[in-house]
Amino acid sequence: MIKVSAPARICFFGDHQDYLELPVIAGTINRYIKIEGERVNNNNLFIQLIDIDSVKVIDLNKKYNNIESGDYFLSALEVLKRAGFSFNQGYKIKIYGDIPINAGISSSSALVVAWIRFLLETQDQKKDVNDEQIGKWAYDAESTFFNQPGGIMDQYTIAQKGLLYIDTLTTKTERLNADIGSLVIAESGLSKQTLTVLQNARAYGQSAISAVKEKIPNFNVHEAIESEYEEYLHLVPEVYRDHWYATIFNHLLTQKARKILANGPIDQEQLGSLMNAHQKILQERIQNTPAIMQKQLEESLRAGALGAKIIGSGGGGCMVAMVTPETCKPVIRSFLKAGVKSAYEIKLTSHL
Repeated sequence: MIKVSAPARICFFGDHQDYLELPVIAGTINRYIKIEGERVNNNNLFIQLIDIDSVKVIDLNKKYNNIESGDYFLSALEVLKRAGFSFNQGYKIKIYGDIPINAGISSSSALVVAWIRFLLETQDQKKDVNDEQIGKWAYDAESTFFNQPGGIMDQYTIAQKGLLYIDTLTTKTERLNADIGSLVIAESGLSKQTLTVLQNARAYGQSAISAVKEKIPNFNVHEAIESEYEEYLHLVPEVYRDHWYATIFNHLLTQKARKILANGPIDQEQLGSLMNAHQKILQERIQNTPAIMQKQLEESLRAGALGAKIIGSGGGGCMVAMVTPETCKPVIRSFLKAGVKSAYEIKLTSHL
């Protein structure tokens, strides 16, 4: 019996920055996709998707030439085959978990990472594969293979686990202090609008940067300071100016949070304040937070949350709030009273 799992992830700082090759801070939480598989005497992968009551069968003797967009089972197989692995042993497989689907905490990326880990475990000759490589393969299977928008944050975070600062330009990661206390997840019940939000935000952000670089060739967004927002604003077409603001100030917020999380005891109030500033940019500049979710976030802050924000691409999905032991239950009650589908306490997971 093979058993593997992969956790959900939360982006704390740097939403809508990784596809601009700017850094993010993200961590994994104690919600998981789990896969169990037993060998069978044929060449089929018989996959039971328990939570959605669905079955998928992959014939390992068949060559799949036209893989449908979003079929990560087949895309991951193809990515690993290109990396030199081969698959001919059948398995009866069960997949289940407690990560809410299409809610902004990366159920799809957790599935892809877990699936790749499972496929690697089926190999008779085990190769020494590190977590960073698994994250790269997962990104290739989920994004590159289908030419979809999105950065490396989800796959790299889930594969490496813990709380990470990810330099998406170099793909290097830095471990941060994950002792940030308790967190509350609230499921809005609204389906997130991943592709629409990502495509618009990516295009507008890139266009804003390009407009500045056209006139200021030496401009480096990775080294941008606050004053450059106003200095170069006149160079940015009006339609892209909100995303120009978001690009500059989200990056600066991420750097401030990195310093807090890298050094000694964490000032939770200061970190929560930065989270609230990040959310303000997301809802006012990226415009990814529906009005009902804005109200729900406001109610959580009134109940004592130190910081609260939407998670993921936006348009719906989940929210996260930083809480203390004293405010955890009141914040959960405030979310529920404001109409969320579900709210509960979660913890960051270890990278071990």
